[in-house]
Amino acid sequence: MSRAMSSLNWNQAPHNRYSFQRVQSFFPSARLDRKNAQPFAFTENQQDLSAITFQNSKGETATVADMLESSFTDSFLVVKAGSIVSELYLNNMTSTSHHLVNSVTKSYVGMLAGIAIDKGLLDPKALIHQYLPELDNDAWEGATLRHVLDMTAGAYYHEDYEDRNTDFWKESAVVGWRPDLVSAETPKNLLDYAASLKGKDQQNGEKFHYRTVTTNVLGLILERAMKAPLEDLLSEHLWSKLQTQCDANVVCDAAGHLYVGAGLSATTRDLACFGMMMTGNGKLAGQQIVPEAWVKDTLAGEDCSSQCYLDSEYSVFGFSHYRNQVWVKDKDKGAMLALGIHGQIIYMDQSKDIVIVKLSSQEEQVNMDMFVDAFNAMDAIAGAL
Repeated sequence: MSRAMSSLNWNQAPHNRYSFQRVQSFFPSARLDRKNAQPFAFTENQQDLSAITFQNSKGETATVADMLESSFTDSFLVVKAGSIVSELYLNNMTSTSHHLVNSVTKSYVGMLAGIAIDKGLLDPKALIHQYLPELDNDAWEGATLRHVLDMTAGAYYHEDYEDRNTDFWKESAVVGWRPDLVSAETPKNLLDYAASLKGKDQQNGEKFHYRTVTTNVLGLILERAMKAPLEDLLSEHLWSKLQTQCDANVVCDAAGHLYVGAGLSATTRDLACFGMMMTGNGKLAGQQIVPEAWVKDTLAGEDCSSQCYLDSEYSVFGFSHYRNQVWVKDKDKGAMLALGIHGQIIYMDQSKDIVIVKLSSQEEQVNMDMFVDAFNAMDAIAGAL
């Protein structure tokens, strides 16, 4: 390495190949407790999937092996009906290694919201300042919980990862990820950051506009509505019920608020358990964890969901919509995605009962070709199985 790794470059190549498996060593974090749950009993039906072909982003025929080799893969796991079909670890990673999943974190928070709504603790139509009076300002004026869940809230916030001064990086500075952006004016915690936003760059509900801040706001709302720290809520209602084999951890700010926009680190198999719960309409191994109606709502969306997605900068992916902090790849096939920058993917296909987890340490935050190739390869795997 040409430069020593530091808090200034930890998430840049090539340092992220090391740091993404050790985030809890670099930043304050809170633990998601599995609470001695019995780990999911995977069966095994190992198959060689490396020669399966697909059309890559350049229109050429490529193989699954090509995709894995060219996209900085750290782990790759394919599960069909609870049985492991393929499991691969690279870059010194193992089945018990934690790995930063970036925005995959968001989908966990979206499912916790469904649990809270089912319990009558949250109303999707309610204005968010009813839960967080601190956000009664012009950025969040008129924004409902539904706007936050589907990232159609209008608060002015830009997430251009290549711009080192974009709002996303300024927010991440609050949890120590960008110390070079910290100044005397930097908000002290994630709630203060959300309250510091000014004005709107679109009308609430106008279109899907990917904003990490909305997930952090959702996490803060869940704490207020459910009257417990977010790490306890995630542990009690999700992590301990997903039959995980390891605890997880989430980066937090100085006030202890979890950075649920991007801060989860977990093992590959444990992430697959979340995927299997989603393909099971909220149920895993006979236990209903997330309300079935909430997963079905995620897949179906509402009348405006498709157009809101088509009007966004992410329409190039050709997905159905974004709902409840989950990317719905194809609502007719029941295909969903949890995605994170640098190549983190949980692929969930209800029609095939298939879950694929790919964890990576790609050089770029968003390499469209690598994402498209991974999606196409995963579609091909699902088709072959």
